[in-house]
Amino acid sequence: MAHMWKCSGLRWKPDGPVLVWDGGRRSALPWGKRVAFGVAEGSARRCVGARGHVCPVGAVVSGRSTGARCEECARLDRAHSVAADTMADDPRPYHVYLAWFGPGMVKVGITAVERGSARLLEQGAVCFSWLGSGPLMAARRTEELLRAALQVPDRIPYAEKRAVRAVLPETGEERAQEVRELHARAVVLGEWPESLTREPCQPVDHVGHFGLSQLQTAVGDVVELVPGGAVSGELVAAAGPDLHLAVDGRGVVVLDTRLMTGWELMPLPSEVSAFTVPVREFRREQDGLF
Repeated sequence: MAHMWKCSGLRWKPDGPVLVWDGGRRSALPWGKRVAFGVAEGSARRCVGARGHVCPVGAVVSGRSTGARCEECARLDRAHSVAADTMADDPRPYHVYLAWFGPGMVKVGITAVERGSARLLEQGAVCFSWLGSGPLMAARRTEELLRAALQVPDRIPYAEKRAVRAVLPETGEERAQEVRELHARAVVLGEWPESLTREPCQPVDHVGHFGLSQLQTAVGDVVELVPGGAVSGELVAAAGPDLHLAVDGRGVVVLDTRLMTGWELMPLPSEVSAFTVPVREFRREQDGLF
């Protein structure tokens, strides 16, 4: 019987993306690597638990869920989450940032200063700049200020991010333009919290880090993994949780690695080119009447 692996998710390191497996093993993902795995026949996707603890009932979860948690474990996970505003007493300093994912797609967010730019890599930010730093609640108030005063969202759907990665502006200066403009408008707002220190606009570009400079337009993305299904493709780019895989005979397909967690997976030989999981085809613009 083939040895089974359980994926814990994608992590970003200074030298690129890494898949992490239960038990601590890591698989580096350099460009050109063949990503090939199968889902065990007759298996079911199981809840990954919360806050480092296993799900007490081993609940079966939907193959389309990016969280891979049952309702109870999801509630426990949110109960200790800065993102869900349930940790107002966190004493760590926080950064407020502006992140750009494509034309017209800039969001505001916060991340612990000690995490550096990890949060931006995890979200697939093509370009970003720090806006300020200070206590958690001051960072939260600044985030709310930008949302109310400048209509800057704090979330952008991954589907929208994926749709533009292959058609980004060519130069870093072009990619940074919207961040620079919004940064200038944000730092002069009168309601800026006194305990939050403004930071200069210094855009950081991730196009090279993500491998997006020569990226082909994707033909679709994986909807879910299924028992007995197989994935095989050459890694050509990655951004956030997404792997862009060049699949034989199909083109580039996007795999959200959050769909891998909770499944029992087995390695496939590198020469195997099967791709037998559901894929949602991206809609194409029609060139003419016919």
